[in-house]
Amino acid sequence: MHTFYKQFQRLLGSLLFLAVIAAPVAITGCAERSSYRVYDQDHHDYHQWNQNEVVFYTQWENDTHRDHKDFRKRSGDEQREYWTWRHNHGDQDRDNNKKKDRDHDHDHR
Repeated sequence: MHTFYKQFQRLLGSLLFLAVIAAPVAITGCAERSSYRVYDQDHHDYHQWNQNEVVFYTQWENDTHRDHKDFRKRSGDEQREYWTWRHNHGDQDRDNNKKKDRDHDHDHR
């Protein structure tokens, strides 16, 4: 019984040590930016990809019977389909300074 207790204690200690070491790595490594800008090439505007956009994106996935997939991993065609759908379902999320964004985009062509 004494040997079992020592082995259990050693295992528990190792697991606790691993958890303490792995937690910061898991937290910072898995954290994604909560918001970023996405350029809509066909409509020549930027969208703020945030929780609000995620709600629309999830609705689009459901409406179009698609499995969930990170937007950035979708094909260009699917991304264009989404932005077309999105423009038909409200544009409140776009940056206020659209002209500046358009001018900035054309400067880099």
